[in-house]
Amino acid sequence: MAIQDDLETVGIKSLSRVSRSDESGWIALDFEAVIAHSFHEPMREFYSLESLWSDAKKVRVTAAK
Repeated sequence: MAIQDDLETVGIKSLSRVSRSDESGWIALDFEAVIAHSFHEPMREFYSLESLWSDAKKVRVTAAK
């Protein structure tokens, strides 16, 4: 996955590993402080996670150098 590959180039490794042949439609990657969810469009629309978190406080994250 691109997220996993890009973060590994700067030394951030996921605690979870996902097979490149995964066809579940929803993948969660655990980076300790951040969990990244990657969806195929139909799954994203069905679960609508953004609506569950729409009232959550937004926090700006700066890139590590």
